[in-house]
Amino acid sequence: MNSATTITIAQSKGKPLPWLYFTQFLSAFADNALLFGILALLKAQSYPDYYIGIVQTSFLLAYVILAPFVGTFADKHSKPTVLMAGNLLKAAGVIGLLCGLHPAASYAMAGIGAAVYSPAKYSILKFLTRDEQELLKANSRIEGYTILAILAGSVGGGVLSTLSVTGAVVACLALYLASFAMTWFIPKTQGNPDLKYGKDALLFFKDTAALFRNAKTRFTLVGTGSFWMASSVVRLAVIAWVPVHLGIESMDRISLIVALTAVGIVIGSFLTPKIVPASQYFTSYRFGLLMVAIMLLLPLVYNLPLAVALLLIVGACGGIYLIPLNSALQENKIVSPGKTIAIQNLVENVLMLAGVSAYTKITEVGMSNDVSIILTAIILLLFVAYLIIEKKKLIAK
Repeated sequence: MNSATTITIAQSKGKPLPWLYFTQFLSAFADNALLFGILALLKAQSYPDYYIGIVQTSFLLAYVILAPFVGTFADKHSKPTVLMAGNLLKAAGVIGLLCGLHPAASYAMAGIGAAVYSPAKYSILKFLTRDEQELLKANSRIEGYTILAILAGSVGGGVLSTLSVTGAVVACLALYLASFAMTWFIPKTQGNPDLKYGKDALLFFKDTAALFRNAKTRFTLVGTGSFWMASSVVRLAVIAWVPVHLGIESMDRISLIVALTAVGIVIGSFLTPKIVPASQYFTSYRFGLLMVAIMLLLPLVYNLPLAVALLLIVGACGGIYLIPLNSALQENKIVSPGKTIAIQNLVENVLMLAGVSAYTKITEVGMSNDVSIILTAIILLLFVAYLIIEKKKLIAK
C-alpha cells in the first residue's frame, strides 16, 4: 500500500466502518435467508432429511477448493472490489435458482461468492483501524453484525419462505445487489498487482504450514476451526431437534428457535472486549468448555423456556470463545492479511465440511440428532483440551 493511500484511510478511520458493517450485514442476511428458502423448497419437493446436509456441503466445498486462490485475489485487488465480486457471484447463484438450477448447485454458486468475499471483509479491517484494541473492537462489531445477520436472515428466510419460496429467493437477490451498492462507500485500498495466482497457489500450503508452526497462529486456527465445526453441525441438528423435543413443526417458528444461538453470539461479541482483553486471547478457551457443557444438556431438554435459555447461553459463550481468536490471528506478520483469512477459511471449512458430512451420514443411517449433538460436543471438548495444552506452551514463551 502506498503512503498516500495509508494517509487517506487513516484520516477516514472509523467513518468507513459503518458502511462495511452494513454491506456485510446485508450479504450475510441474504446467505442465511437463502438457506432457509432452499430448505423450504426441499421440503415442498419431498427431498429426504439428509439432503439438508448435502446442500450445506455444496456451499462449504467452494471454500475448501478455492482456498489457495481467494487470499491472493483479495491481496491482488482493492478490498472493496473483492467484496463487490463476491456479492455478484452470490447473486448469480440466486438467479440460477430462479431459473430452475438444482438447489445444491445454486447454493454452491453462492458458496463461491462467499469464499471470494470472506478474506476481504476481515483483512480490510487492518487498514481501517490503528491498533490492536481498535482491531479487536472492529472484529467484535463485524462478527456481531454478521451473527445478527445470521439471526435476522434465518428468521426472515423462514418467515418469507412460509409465505412464498419464490418471494424469499427474490428478496435475497435484492439484498445481494443492495450490499454490492453499499460497498461504493468504502474507500479503496491498494492491491498488489504483481501477485501471481499459480505461484501463490503453490505457496499457499507452505504458508499454511508456516502458520501451524507458530504457536500463536496454530492456537487461533484450531480454536476458530473448532467453533465453526461445532456451530455448523449444531445448527443443522437443531433444525431437526426442535420438532422432536419441542413439538414445533412450522419452518418460520423453527427458524426463530435456531436463530437464538445467533442472538447469543451477538451478545457475546459485544461483551468480548470487556471480558477477554486482546492480550489475553488464549483464555477464551474457557468459554469453549462452557459450550461443551451446554451442548451435552440439550438432548435432555423438552421444555421450550429452558431450550431458549440454553441456546442463548451457548451462543454467547461461542461469541466470547471465537472473537479474541479472530483478532489474534489477524495480527500475525507471518503471511499477508488476505492469505491469512483464506487459510483460516480453509481450516474452518475443512472442519465444518467434515462435521456436516458426518452429520449427513449419521442422519442417513437413521441415528438420532441427539447422538449428533453429543458426538459434536465430545469432539469440541477434544479440541479445547488441545488448546489447554497449547496455552501452557504460549505462557511458557
